[in-house]
Amino acid sequence: MTGALRPRPAGECRFDLVALGEVMLRLDPGEGRVRTARSFRVWEGGGEYNVARGLRRCFGLRTAIVTAFADNEVGRLLEDLILQGGVDTSLVRWVPFDGVGRAARNGLNFTERGYGVRGAVGTSDRGHTAAGQLRPDDVDWDHLFGTLGVRWLHTGGIYAALSGAAADTAATAMKAARRHGTIVSYDLNYRPSLWRAAGGPDRAKEVNRGLVDLVDVLLGNEEDFTAALGFPVPDTDPALSTLDPENFERMLGDVVTAFPRLGVVATTLRTVHSATVNDWGAVAWSAPTGFVSATDRRGLEILDRVGGGDSFASGLVYGLLELDGDLALAVEYGAAHGALAMTTPGDTSMASRAEVEALVRGAGARVER
Repeated sequence: MTGALRPRPAGECRFDLVALGEVMLRLDPGEGRVRTARSFRVWEGGGEYNVARGLRRCFGLRTAIVTAFADNEVGRLLEDLILQGGVDTSLVRWVPFDGVGRAARNGLNFTERGYGVRGAVGTSDRGHTAAGQLRPDDVDWDHLFGTLGVRWLHTGGIYAALSGAAADTAATAMKAARRHGTIVSYDLNYRPSLWRAAGGPDRAKEVNRGLVDLVDVLLGNEEDFTAALGFPVPDTDPALSTLDPENFERMLGDVVTAFPRLGVVATTLRTVHSATVNDWGAVAWSAPTGFVSATDRRGLEILDRVGGGDSFASGLVYGLLELDGDLALAVEYGAAHGALAMTTPGDTSMASRAEVEALVRGAGARVER
């Protein structure tokens, strides 16, 4: 185990990880466009939830979701999808539905995958959702982290952006987790659309900087640390690949200096050549190990990029919890899991641990018979 993190023993905890966040119903037009669709496939998804699902379905850990749903047929569909993913729903708060959704509703997310020169497009419909109105005292956090026991809490900037109540709830949960020795991770996951009517980038930095003070493991992508925290990547040449890890190492060094409580900081690195071809990598830091980089995967072919960062996070968490805290190996598991997740449709991973481990070992894409 790295000196930076000391997870609670699994035997004294009901859950390996609990995620706090909103779960939306994703409506996917497949290869087509939302604007011309006549049918949709449905998936469940959410930046924080996707990590819990990946840890459960791919890596076999015990996970749960803290969220809220309006109690109607859409909410029950979301519950059914979550149960299919194996994530515990006993911590879901059910809010009475008023028949219209004036008081509380369930979030929808229309997402098309993109292809070639046409990028992926997401259109959220998530105003006044039950999850966004979850208040700090709606959950008995000391019972969850103390009596039941949780090894790891994961939340992030998508949930914190939903409302002032959501940001307060995240802070309350994180403080309670720390009181009981639970590791706290936070994915910056900056979304301009969520902050546009809530104070913009300045407010996003204010909220995120306040929450990062409570974090043990900080995650993001190559843009999040600038947009959500205000740390620019130094010496960035737009003509060069953003996969150059040295620039990000210098930026992460600035983050660690500003937030000395952090035990691990990790970022995915992506260069978008087209919607279906990206370069993909990752870099991470801890005090005992310094900087480590994942395998650089140039020209990675992508079917659906949504959720790649969340699958990176779940692979990284698995490595830090279950692989003796080996950060170099954990970041390889995260990058491999993210790469595999982007080869299938939907927000959540369909990969197995055996597939992740094979990719970590350098396996190719030959047919298995």
